[in-house]
Amino acid sequence: MSTRYDLPETDDFTRPYWDAAAEGRLLLRRCADCGRAHHYPREFCPFCWAGEDRVAWEPASGRATLYTWSVIHRNDLPPFGTRVPYTAAVVDLAEGPRMMTEVVDCAPGELRIGMPLQVTFREAAEGVHVAVFRPGGS
Repeated sequence: MSTRYDLPETDDFTRPYWDAAAEGRLLLRRCADCGRAHHYPREFCPFCWAGEDRVAWEPASGRATLYTWSVIHRNDLPPFGTRVPYTAAVVDLAEGPRMMTEVVDCAPGELRIGMPLQVTFREAAEGVHVAVFRPGGS
């Protein structure tokens, strides 16, 4: 069996995030001290360094805008080679954080910086869902 490079490593801290993704919900972390949301999930606030007791999970709206993208035509790491071409992207979530992801259900020629996107989830392995985005959500 080959190594999968697209599957997350879950632990007790990130389990709420991955459990929510399996239910079709995107979670963020928000700091009670400075009020800023962040993604990827961390136990502390990356802006003001508030500790774990001051940062909590919250549901995200799932709305985003496209910041940048690249169409990948070759990737030799399993299982990406079976997916080419695909669109790797960075999106700005409505709540503020920037997130690396993939844009689906959209031809590369239709992509535009600032276009509205909506989260959806792809099952990467049994019970493991990852957030991807498709056009919509304006």
